[in-house]
Amino acid sequence: MSIGGITFKTINGKRYAYYQWTENGKQHSRRVKDDEFAELAAKIATEKAKKNSSRNIQQLVVAENTAPYSAKPEFKTDIKIGAQLTRFFEPVMKWKKREWFSALHDYIYGENNDRVLILYGLRRTGKTTLIRQLIGEMSADMQQKTAFIQLSSRHSLADVNHDLKQLELLGFRYVFIDEVTLLNDFIEGAALFSDIFAAGGMKVVLSGTDSLGFVFSEDEQLYDRCILLHTTFIPYREFENVLGIAGIDKFIEFGGTMSMGGSNYNTDKFTFATQKSANDYVDSAIARNIQHSLKCYQHEGHFRALQDLYNAGELTSAINRIVEDVNHRFTIDVLTKKFKSSDLRISASNLRRDRNKPTDILDRIDINAFTKQLKHLLLIKDKAEQSVEISEPHRIEIKEYLDLLDLTCGIDIVNMSNLNEHRTRTVLSQPGLRYAQASALIKSLLLDETFKQVPITERMAIEKRILDEIRGRMMEEIVLLETKIAKPTKQVFQLQFAVGEFDMVVFDPQNACSEIYEIKHSDKIAKEQCRHLLDPKKCAETEFRYGKILSKNVIYRGAKDRFGDINYLNVEEYLKGL
Repeated sequence: MSIGGITFKTINGKRYAYYQWTENGKQHSRRVKDDEFAELAAKIATEKAKKNSSRNIQQLVVAENTAPYSAKPEFKTDIKIGAQLTRFFEPVMKWKKREWFSALHDYIYGENNDRVLILYGLRRTGKTTLIRQLIGEMSADMQQKTAFIQLSSRHSLADVNHDLKQLELLGFRYVFIDEVTLLNDFIEGAALFSDIFAAGGMKVVLSGTDSLGFVFSEDEQLYDRCILLHTTFIPYREFENVLGIAGIDKFIEFGGTMSMGGSNYNTDKFTFATQKSANDYVDSAIARNIQHSLKCYQHEGHFRALQDLYNAGELTSAINRIVEDVNHRFTIDVLTKKFKSSDLRISASNLRRDRNKPTDILDRIDINAFTKQLKHLLLIKDKAEQSVEISEPHRIEIKEYLDLLDLTCGIDIVNMSNLNEHRTRTVLSQPGLRYAQASALIKSLLLDETFKQVPITERMAIEKRILDEIRGRMMEEIVLLETKIAKPTKQVFQLQFAVGEFDMVVFDPQNACSEIYEIKHSDKIAKEQCRHLLDPKKCAETEFRYGKILSKNVIYRGAKDRFGDINYLNVEEYLKGL
């Protein structure tokens, strides 16, 4: 293919530019857009200069590989190529890969489609690791044409544009740009990557933790010129396969990020190991994510009702309160009423009704002192402590952004007695974050004076019972969430009756059939676990509304088994099979 040149034609009194070139003996021509003229003209001039030069372009690449990058004034951002790129990917090559790797691989090795690939998600969900693993598996020839750009808030879109031009001149064709949403002008100028560089033959992968910024840019600038891969949701099967750690309780405690030490992954500290680390994650990965994206979008013109909370520095507090209560009613009452822990109320009720060792210990603790300590641990403010009163628009907008971040998801709750009633159960996609707050609950209990007077054996039994209750509810929501995501053509919901409920119904509207489930944290088979599944009245009502019941199942932590008409399914095997 020849370098070609630009010619001009006058049509109806207006002058138009056309790019002409020869390929396989045939002459081609296309019109040059106004906004690409300067770029194309400069590129043609440079290509002609390169062609007339005796200097081999590969010598430039070798020089780039060996010289210290701080000494290269032509690069304005932090760029890894050559030897630095090798040192960058080598440490992760023995780690197992997330499932998104295949989609990233297909983009790099597929035909050019003028689109960029966006790899985005909350912090510590494996984005940069996927990129490093992909570069490490490239051939030596491809690696010579690959660059990794690490951005920070001190960089601008103009800096990136400058460096991409330099890389293009040097023959680079695969460019990975990390933390691109830290550019204050990214949302407004994101089309640069697709319209100029991807359209010019580069494969451009953009990654970053400000997920909301990518959502805004896709709507504002990139439209259909990007491929979106969102890494935030990590199902149980990936937790076990990639980290090399099995067990639903481990997933409940640490699930949600890829930063738990395991035989197949890295040795970072647990992101949700403590309440402080969990709060730091909410602050940096979620609250600041929302704040930064809103600040950069439409010149801070999209804060809507959240502007007053942001200005008062209370947006993080509001998000923390929502995350803590996400397993319960997500309503304005939760945000404005005096803070109380739902976990405490539910556990107190269950302990009073315990068949073996009933106790009213949770009724006798100092609730005021307990609540004060719990509030301190969860960084939550009461209504009286807020300078800005949280309103319904605040709640709605925060919920919208949490959904866009894939942090929350609604599970329908159907009332068989009133099918017109519409309720949802808000589930958190990162269970470790929820469990960290449960751990704070136990810590607060230990600080209560009344509770400290209980003998240690009884105290430990109570602590275990509370945590078992929490794990049981969390396991139920994990199964509901992962089933819903894995079966998009089916309806997944809880079904409530006048007395009792099915923990999960999977309804196939196309074939008019359903499956019903109970979800139990126990590892033992017990007859009472399936009493609702065996209730002929409940089953008849369900079949009338949702078609033939194909199977009745109990999902639990024990081995796969069968009890009469009931299938007992191991929870880990069930989740891995989705």
